[in-house]
Amino acid sequence: MTQLLNADLKQIKSKGIAPEKIEEQIEVFKRGIPFVNLVAAATIDNGVERYSGEERQKYIDRFQEERDNLDLLKFVPASGAATRMFKALFEFLSGFDPEKETVNAYVNRTNDQIIRTFFVGVEKFPFYREVMEEMEKRYPDYIKLSYDHQKLIFIKLLLSEDAFNFGDFPKGLLPFHRYKRRASTAFEEHLYEAAIYNSAHGKSRLHFTISEEHLQRFKEEFKKIRSEVEEKTGVTFDISFSFQKPSTDTIAVTLDDEPFRLESGELLFRPGGHGALIENLNEQEADLIFIKNIDNVVVYKFKEEMTEYKQMLAGKLLELREQAYAYSKLLDESVPDEATIQEIMTFLSEKLNVHIKSDVNKYKEIYQIEFLKERLAAPIRVCGMVQNEGEPGGGPFWIKDENGNISLQIIESAQIDIKNKFQNKIFKESTHFNPVDIVCSVKNYKGEKYDLLDFVDHNQAFITHKTKNGNKLKALELPGLWNGAMARWNTVFIEVPLITFNPAKTVVDLLKQPHQVRAL
Repeated sequence: MTQLLNADLKQIKSKGIAPEKIEEQIEVFKRGIPFVNLVAAATIDNGVERYSGEERQKYIDRFQEERDNLDLLKFVPASGAATRMFKALFEFLSGFDPEKETVNAYVNRTNDQIIRTFFVGVEKFPFYREVMEEMEKRYPDYIKLSYDHQKLIFIKLLLSEDAFNFGDFPKGLLPFHRYKRRASTAFEEHLYEAAIYNSAHGKSRLHFTISEEHLQRFKEEFKKIRSEVEEKTGVTFDISFSFQKPSTDTIAVTLDDEPFRLESGELLFRPGGHGALIENLNEQEADLIFIKNIDNVVVYKFKEEMTEYKQMLAGKLLELREQAYAYSKLLDESVPDEATIQEIMTFLSEKLNVHIKSDVNKYKEIYQIEFLKERLAAPIRVCGMVQNEGEPGGGPFWIKDENGNISLQIIESAQIDIKNKFQNKIFKESTHFNPVDIVCSVKNYKGEKYDLLDFVDHNQAFITHKTKNGNKLKALELPGLWNGAMARWNTVFIEVPLITFNPAKTVVDLLKQPHQVRAL
């Protein structure tokens, strides 16, 4: 057992973490986290559903018929900083000297295609006008400078603390799209999108999980745009914010699995990753919750097409939930006959992807009913899946846990033992990718909200290697929000088109068609 000092215990308590939780985390480091056991890739007709236009419209119609009777919420993880979007630009600032080489020579030397693309499309960026105006103010004679000096100054203004300082912005408040009169942020685009499908009786609720340090910035942005967005959409917005809880931070350890200490002697804690947000989600009250990342937005002309699929997912969820509720109520109020028991098992298996072991049919009737009640008493999520075109990240797989239970999950590549040829073969057979396009139902048929923390698979955490002040360490990330944190939910995957997935991972992603008002 690790010996913790009194000062350690005081520090741990200040974060709201139980000391025994720290002991558990250190044991996880020592024990390690096993890779998941892939059974098969989830593909069309084997875990991923594909709908015709007629079927899609059926579910859209169902959602639109019921939406005014539902309490809707859009939940947007938005704590990400823009720093990584500008990584290549920061490297350019530190590694480029216009006195010694040209921009082209730098690109050829470093093979940095992001820098090449950035300057080829620079006039198409939503912030181009503002940066150029600032350049004219600060450098009235900039036009006399060489092309290479001009480009260096442009990026300096973009990133410098005394100028635009975009690298320090939350991603949600960066200029994402350029319209005729002004640029819009990803935050603003989420409001316009929400007005289409996340509104009832002219009202729309959105919840953003952000870094506490950025709260005032978000509030100011909402105050600035609110009247215009509400006037254009005819929708009133109710916006709320929350922060990742300090109690979800995890302890860092040395490579010898001892607590990592700073020069001050204090323990080093790190944020637990987006999986910590299951606690924030758990605090939300709604009938249906739409989940979508902050950077996955499009310009207005693509919104109707994209939001069709959100409504389709919601309509499918309403159909599944209605049947699940009916069966749950029936099991609570009566003793079903054998035919009804088999009917419910078929629903769980064929509609909610619940793998039912062959020996369940050998249980006594009372245990079969208990099994059915337990499997129906879980949150439901319907997730859009796009065809995989080589994007890094998670995808849909069938996995088997240590108890032999098979389930449908969103699995990250880091969870898979790629060196195992059988696991690697399954990984390579994957056809779809997770765009984080999720609609959730988190209440039972009585209207009581589930405690979402009861459905987390803690064995799906991640151990990563980091550095602090030049020293190597191991960090622990909690099971991802749509990975292990939702592992014990009832899950349905439906194919959606690529137009629904438009993240801005690097700044040049903003040059892609869904982020451009005019064709490139």
